[in-house]
Amino acid sequence: MLHRPKLSPAARREALTFYLCISPWLIGVTVFVIGPMIASLFLSFTDWDLFSAPVFSGARNYQQLAQDPLIWQSLKVTITYTALYVPTELIGGLLLAILMNQQIRGIRFFRAVFYLPSVLSGVAYVIVWMWLLHPQAGLINTVLRWFGIEGPRWLLDPRTALIALWMMSVWGLGRTAVIYLAGLQSIPRELIEAAAIDGATRLQIFRRVTVPLLSPTIFFNLVLSIIATFQTFTSAFVATGGTGSPLDSTLFFVMYLYRQAFVMNNMGYASAMAWVLFLIILLLTLLIVRSARRWVYYEGARSEA
Repeated sequence: MLHRPKLSPAARREALTFYLCISPWLIGVTVFVIGPMIASLFLSFTDWDLFSAPVFSGARNYQQLAQDPLIWQSLKVTITYTALYVPTELIGGLLLAILMNQQIRGIRFFRAVFYLPSVLSGVAYVIVWMWLLHPQAGLINTVLRWFGIEGPRWLLDPRTALIALWMMSVWGLGRTAVIYLAGLQSIPRELIEAAAIDGATRLQIFRRVTVPLLSPTIFFNLVLSIIATFQTFTSAFVATGGTGSPLDSTLFFVMYLYRQAFVMNNMGYASAMAWVLFLIILLLTLLIVRSARRWVYYEGARSEA
């Protein structure tokens, strides 16, 4: 039988100091993250209207999920938006970062200008975009009329409402671009200069040097983007008044979850929805992490291999 060596008084003091220092974080995670997760898992197997005591109902909430047409509609909206937003963020953010990485006068000012919109309140920028996209008085349709084009009704038309929300998302590309910019500036300049001396064109340098060395940053942004889009709520809620209109064309999964929990007071059903969303995001994240072995290049690991 193995006996753990006794800690010296100095080691005990050091361990106690460590746990005291991280105790605010441990308490916060336990009370505000782990605790609510355990509670929501329990509530997902109950019927609870927020006022009376929860009543255990087994797997009925999960069975109802499979039969609810609005669940499938909300998943369809969320997946469609993700398919629009993620490539836009990854590609658009990279192109913007390349522009921000140029060594020109005043580049720091332009970096701040591009990044500033991403730190604004989600409600504030949605209200601005609602004015821009107004069918009659909006700036976008007004400009289109100058060229003889009658603009769409944007948020009032089920065919364009989701596209309008996607257009709003471009507002926050500066956040992704800053992360890309950090990745670009971490690439050794010597590798790019060596490729140029060997006769590689700018496009070849970008494809063969920049993108492989930037792949960990792309991977990081991809995972964050997938997680964020599946939790889309603020922009759609403010733009549609929480209704998912028109004709549920902007009914995101989290918005429907909110409706079930705080409008219909069906907290047990909403908790089951939350766990389904958690499992979907977890599965997608694991798939991306698993695929990373084939396309993410870690310079240190490859050099050691």
